Amino acid sequence: MRVHFLGATRTTTGSMYLLELNGRRVLLECGLFQGRRGESIERNRNFPFAPAKLDAVVLSHAHIDHCGNLPNLCRQGFTGSIYCTFATRDLASIMLEDSAQIQRDDAAFVSKKRAQRGLPPVEPLYTATDAEQAVRQFVALNYDRPIPVTDGVTVTFRDAGHILGSAQVVLDLRENGRAFRYLFSGDVGRGADDILRDPDPIDGVDFLQIESTYGAREHSLKTDADDHICQLVCGVLGQKAKVIIPAFSVGRTQQIVWTLHQLADAGRLPRVPIFVDSPLSVNATEVYRLHPECFNDTIYRFLREKENPFGMENLTYIREVAHSMKLNDLPGPAILISASGMCEAGRIRHHLRNHLGNPDNLVLFIGYCAEHTLGAQILAGRNPVNIFGEPQEVRAQIASIDAFSGHADKNELRRYVEALDGAIKKIAVIHGEAAQSLAFAETLRQMKPKAEVIVPEYQQVLEV
Repeated sequence: MRVHFLGATRTTTGSMYLLELNGRRVLLECGLFQGRRGESIERNRNFPFAPAKLDAVVLSHAHIDHCGNLPNLCRQGFTGSIYCTFATRDLASIMLEDSAQIQRDDAAFVSKKRAQRGLPPVEPLYTATDAEQAVRQFVALNYDRPIPVTDGVTVTFRDAGHILGSAQVVLDLRENGRAFRYLFSGDVGRGADDILRDPDPIDGVDFLQIESTYGAREHSLKTDADDHICQLVCGVLGQKAKVIIPAFSVGRTQQIVWTLHQLADAGRLPRVPIFVDSPLSVNATEVYRLHPECFNDTIYRFLREKENPFGMENLTYIREVAHSMKLNDLPGPAILISASGMCEAGRIRHHLRNHLGNPDNLVLFIGYCAEHTLGAQILAGRNPVNIFGEPQEVRAQIASIDAFSGHADKNELRRYVEALDGAIKKIAVIHGEAAQSLAFAETLRQMKPKAEVIVPEYQQVLEV
């Protein structure tokens, strides 16, 4: 078998891995690459293989860096099945539609700039129709239900505890009379999550392909994070100012809403207006409520016995643009939660443009920001930053809490690997910036001295 590493190699975006065996081709993930505009356009538009020749696609979860280029893949000729969990299908359906809207808006913006220089317009990467067609090719499965997807390849999804419906992909492979188990970790959750179950331990693993987003870092404790959030937010609200929280629509938005709900119920948070201003976040939260089978026992009981964990009297979910625009003139203290978490698209950019200049306001990051994104620039202290092509002074307070990350840190990743059973022969470390991946690879070499550990580079091919 040959494995082609075509994305999220020594970086964290554009996950894509091509497996070739028995004359068949199976693609793991098909994510959008996010970074410098020119490189992103080139890598997202052009696949290093023929989509029409794929036999199947397997998707671990619904984050855009893992599923966001599926509409383009299908438009370029892939007609087979896309295998995932039920919750992943439902989340991906709304996220891909939203992504198509972003593609359209970005193309319109770039085309307008090009027209000023006498250049022809550009086409969006894909349309809403392309996204809808891709979703029609999804085949949804429950956890722990093995299914053959092509000759010699059987897929089983096991809970990864990262976001709703996220899965570790267990590939039981047969080639030339030999059988072996290939485990693709997907994105690994931290365990003890506020909402989700812990990652399942997997047995009989021969080859491991594992993420390393935080392979060299430790997260702060969640209990400390609740106290820290309370301190930061209450301080700003006491000054009648606003808290701006960039949050991924899936996972982090629901988690921060649940945290604020708990703090309010405990009497630790003033009852100020809270807004979730993102149509995608609103839709994603509704999908969360449709899949309580993914919840841990605590939040499942809360939902069944008390109330909606993602709703409060002072919480408003906003879909309409007109309602969103009214927030610009909102008096008094408030908490604004908006997407995207890396500030690369969506309404968060409007809120940043309107509130970054006020030193009383707070911009609170609760998730990971990839290199070169607007969020990463703000966190790095760059001033000014460009928003909608114009420089914007950064005067607001900036804070970051990584305890809300949906990714396991280096110690949690280590425990994840320790829980795996099997004589692991090879390990490929992916989905991490170079420093994180290389550091975790060294950790793995100490943990598994008999295993060959590699940190593949972009387009590297590995024979298994």
